[in-house]
Amino acid sequence: MSQIPPAPARPAADGPEASARPGRAGPDPAALAEGVLNGDRRALARAITLVESGRADHRALALDLLERLAPARRQALRIGLSGTPGVGKSTFIESFGLMLIGLGLRVAVLAVDPSSARSGGSILGDKTRMERLSRDRAAFIRPSPSQAELGGVARRTREAIALCEGAGFDVVLIETVGVGQSETLVAEMTDLFVLLLAPAGGDELQGVKRGIMEIADLILINKADGDLKPAALRTVNDYAGALRLLRRRPHDPDGFPKAMPVSALAEEGLQKAWAEMQALAEWRREKGFFDSRRAEQARHWFEAEVRAGVLARLAADPEVARRMQALGAKVAAGAAAPARAAAEVLAAFDARG
Repeated sequence: MSQIPPAPARPAADGPEASARPGRAGPDPAALAEGVLNGDRRALARAITLVESGRADHRALALDLLERLAPARRQALRIGLSGTPGVGKSTFIESFGLMLIGLGLRVAVLAVDPSSARSGGSILGDKTRMERLSRDRAAFIRPSPSQAELGGVARRTREAIALCEGAGFDVVLIETVGVGQSETLVAEMTDLFVLLLAPAGGDELQGVKRGIMEIADLILINKADGDLKPAALRTVNDYAGALRLLRRRPHDPDGFPKAMPVSALAEEGLQKAWAEMQALAEWRREKGFFDSRRAEQARHWFEAEVRAGVLARLAADPEVARRMQALGAKVAAGAAAPARAAAEVLAAFDARG
């Protein structure tokens, strides 16, 4: 993997980024950009807070900030990681991250915490679950609430990735809550997608949807240690057999996707898994798939932003909002067809435009 040159030394706390604290006029994008490019972790944290903000004025400042960072063209290897709760994602990320740091790399972790459907609150406890990694100066851990986004992926996660790249991190790990719908979204913002599973019998293959396996680049069976090691190896064989039945993707070399055993607790198999990730990423770079995939992702998120903006404008128009509420009641009562009601709302919006 082509590595990013080390970021310049961290500036003093009273440097230009110190003035970027949110105030009455809002954060200063120029100062934040300078701090991020200099590798200042506090500036990076404030920058991510800015892009996550739902305020319209903050959104304009966030776009200014991202535009200031774009010319640097720093690029990290983006790795998405998903798995069911209890599979050991946090333990794996901590052990894997410390291993990467031992190789001289800087690692950022964006961990998306599930938000409460009732209160909207999140636990945001990833730093306590990755205590050793959070203390390392070469690591940056940012827990973010999912904010009721589909699949538990925060809407601005992709912009947080760009900020981490601007700060000079070599690897960005994106951990999802693993609720079953986030995998496709993560795949649209990362270079590699890793699925972490626990040892199980062959019947457990039925619990993994074919669609998830089709987007996974690497399936890692965790907890391959102690009494669970034989079960883990059997599970690896089960998934390896299942993967051979899938059609090989044109952007993958022979042998991918593949299944491997790892033990985050015993720190075994991590370097081999990293070697496989590097090999796959380098192969895609050489064949041109890496850059073309990133271009496709950029277009995908551009279109997503346009759709989100249209929906926001619909919701912000009082007359259209009243029409939507009235027609929604009719649809719920069976007095109007959903497609016809939607056409009326759009027609009303066009007439007001």
